Amino acid sequence: MIRLTIFGARGRMGRRVCTLARADARFDLVAEVDLVGPDAPHAAPDAPSSSPCDAVIDFSTDAGTLQAARHALQHGAALLVGTTGLTAQTLKNLELASRSLPLLIAPNTSLGVALCNHAIAEIARRLGRGFDVDIIEKHHAGKRDAPSGTALRFMETLRSRAGIDLPDRRVHSVRSGDIVGQHAIEFTGRGEQIKIEHVVTNRDVFARGALNAVAWLCGREPGRYTIEQYLDLPP
Repeated sequence: MIRLTIFGARGRMGRRVCTLARADARFDLVAEVDLVGPDAPHAAPDAPSSSPCDAVIDFSTDAGTLQAARHALQHGAALLVGTTGLTAQTLKNLELASRSLPLLIAPNTSLGVALCNHAIAEIARRLGRGFDVDIIEKHHAGKRDAPSGTALRFMETLRSRAGIDLPDRRVHSVRSGDIVGQHAIEFTGRGEQIKIEHVVTNRDVFARGALNAVAWLCGREPGRYTIEQYLDLPP
């Protein structure tokens, strides 16, 4: 069994990951770590430092991600980071950590989003520069970061893999009600429009995806991995 520690265990995502991990025969959930302050860990059933583990899943905060990385390094564990809105310094620290452990940073762990990301690069390359591109993302009112990590990932894909000069103003964020997650990429030309949309109605999509991805990551060589590698999608 994979000994698993979850950071951000009392958050919206963390609660679902914990619930599904307890019911998954692949995992032994050894610690659930929450943040009760900017840097203060609270753990149940065990303090994170006393819980050896093989894998760490992080759905917490910027400060929590740093703690998760330190814990993973301490135990030589694989680390999957699903936390979004990370600072440049935290991303730099994670990059350094990946020299010693297998790391996967995944702002979205759903299969559907990974396939959408692959599809929009191909569509954008084929359409060329004659179409305007907009990204519209919607999440619940309590989500702090905007644009979402998934929207930023789509933006980076369009820029780096399709050569689209997409300005920041073409990314539109909505924070309303209890929306779990909606992302749409619209290509609008003269007389026609192409729209790729992904809608999530249940957080278990992300929780299950995170568990599957960390099971794949566990035991791999140190380095930075991508969700596309896990899903065996072309780069």
